[in-house]
Amino acid sequence: MSATTTITETVQVQRESKANPLDVGRLRLDGTDNTFGDFRDDLARDGFAVVKGAIPRERALKYAGDMHSWLEGFDLGYDRNDLSTVHKDRLPIINEKGMCLHYGVTHENFVWEIRSEPGVVSAFEKVYNDNDLIVSFDAINFGFPNRTDLPPNKPWPHQDQDPAKPGFRCLQGLVNLLPNGPDDGGLIVCRGGHLLSEDFHRDMADEERIPAWTPEWYGFTERGMKWLADHGGFWEKVCAEPGDLLLWDSRTPHYNLSSKTQQPRFAIYTCYMPVADATQDDLLRKKDAFERRVGTTHWPNAKHTGSNIAKRDEQDCPYNRLRPVNEPVLSERAFKLTGIPYIVD
Repeated sequence: MSATTTITETVQVQRESKANPLDVGRLRLDGTDNTFGDFRDDLARDGFAVVKGAIPRERALKYAGDMHSWLEGFDLGYDRNDLSTVHKDRLPIINEKGMCLHYGVTHENFVWEIRSEPGVVSAFEKVYNDNDLIVSFDAINFGFPNRTDLPPNKPWPHQDQDPAKPGFRCLQGLVNLLPNGPDDGGLIVCRGGHLLSEDFHRDMADEERIPAWTPEWYGFTERGMKWLADHGGFWEKVCAEPGDLLLWDSRTPHYNLSSKTQQPRFAIYTCYMPVADATQDDLLRKKDAFERRVGTTHWPNAKHTGSNIAKRDEQDCPYNRLRPVNEPVLSERAFKLTGIPYIVD
């Protein structure tokens, strides 16, 4: 098999376990979970957790190097060793929050290598008590400090879950690839906010919602932020080392901030769910996204799929790519994460 070949053959899959919300081993994140003696206790209590060393540090730094190389490969003048070259004219389209969604980047081989890292996948297997998972084709984060060429990255506190569909439904995650201290930008969470969610939305039912492109996004207004504060919600910056996996319940209010130092923040968003929670239509849509090498949101069931056509100055970016530079080379385990082997003919 060549270095640019993607495994696409269908394999017969024997389910190792069944996803079951009543299974005592699957987290409910409702205040009634058992004690496990690991990161799951933090997740249950706080609505977020840091899995230390999910990827060995040196390998994580190598992945960060791959991200630099990908940016330099556009030949627009970006140089990893010179922060003065961080400018929108020398980079692919990256928004003020650090997100890069196009150019086939969500299917670059190094991204798939991170998604299939055993220490990353196993964390989600423990949360769901299920080995049959699918993964999102989510964004990449290139968070550079002190950018004046983009609009400011203002806080946008939100939860990524429809208030009309309560309970634990989705576990979000990101793999951190560079040192990320208190002032280096990154994830801000409201500790314990997941357990406040139902009460919040009951009390705030009359609040006019901030417009959003999907009902699976809810933005917190000033009144909402006051409610959280009045009910013990505490906002904090999550710090991490290269290779750490950050997890949070989609009901947990969160946002990200840009670095105030000279330290960039690089991260790969990784979200998994049991394939049993996806329909056959979901899997077919996911297969199409994989084959076209386009991204999805953080929802692994691919309810929404993206495009590789970025816009630059309201025109198609002249540097657009429809395929990755390095096509993914998938192990059998990684191929299962696409969802394709679970499609019933």
